[in-house]
Amino acid sequence: MTNKKNIKAINIALWIAQGLLAVMFIMAGIMKASQPIEALAESLPWVTEVSSGLVRFIGISELLGGLGLLLPYIFRLKPFLTVWAALGLAAVMVLAAVFHASRGEFSAIGINTVIMAIALFIAWGRSKKAPMRE
Repeated sequence: MTNKKNIKAINIALWIAQGLLAVMFIMAGIMKASQPIEALAESLPWVTEVSSGLVRFIGISELLGGLGLLLPYIFRLKPFLTVWAALGLAAVMVLAAVFHASRGEFSAIGINTVIMAIALFIAWGRSKKAPMRE
């Protein structure tokens, strides 16, 4: 009985983590994929220093990753894709941390690390601790 309670608690924690991370990445992705670069530059000054194609690619990647955290589990269709989405978003955060470090923006690396840890928690939980059976 205790094991079932532990799995249920982990499942709830995973759903919360998936929901929060999905909302964050979907919002950020839509913003980077659709807003004019000039508007983005007001809150993200780095967008003027890279190609607009890279900004759009990052936005689309974040949007698809955010959707991938939720949709496979919600629709019970290929739920292993949630694990891959979480791993992909963790990789995006590693790359973001490297990018920020190269620009001397060390204060931004902390949030990248926290988000990466949450994504890795989701990948671990949905692959090992509370996977959905297809």
